[in-house]
Amino acid sequence: MTSKVLIVATNGFEQSELMKPRQNLMDAGINVTIASPEEGSIRGWDQKDWGDTVSVDMSVEDVSADDYDALLLPGGQMNPDILRMNDTVISLVRSFDAAGKPIAAICHAPWLLVEADIVRDRKTTSWPSVRTDLRNAGATVVDEECVVDGNLITSRNPDDIPAFSKALIEMLQGAESKVAEDA
Repeated sequence: MTSKVLIVATNGFEQSELMKPRQNLMDAGINVTIASPEEGSIRGWDQKDWGDTVSVDMSVEDVSADDYDALLLPGGQMNPDILRMNDTVISLVRSFDAAGKPIAAICHAPWLLVEADIVRDRKTTSWPSVRTDLRNAGATVVDEECVVDGNLITSRNPDDIPAFSKALIEMLQGAESKVAEDA
């Protein structure tokens, strides 16, 4: 069984935080779908200027958490700030969490976890400017490259992508092993 990961992003995603984890997942044999409120393609932010575009596979309006094994949320300042105002996106985050499916959020993307109200009494990390929001939402915040708490995986910045990707891949492979054992 091949795992399926949904990436939700919009214009202004931090380029490395979408492209590198997506490639790491694909290299591990995991199917990746990009959903967005935008149609066609979305453009990344590459450090100090607009970066590359990436094709959007489907609208967030057409996505069901039931069809995926995990959710990946790239950061960047603009991307999660725009997405946290989208009720469909926040409902998706809540659906993945309610199903106990992995949710991986890096850099500023934990803003979406705050908006979905799923960080209370959870251990998290993020970009430094998001940490107060996480604390105010009831999370325990630490400064570590990758934090796993139940189904939540959080990381601080692009330097953490290797650990971030590894944690998600291992969580998905562990779920696949459990399914195989139960069969």
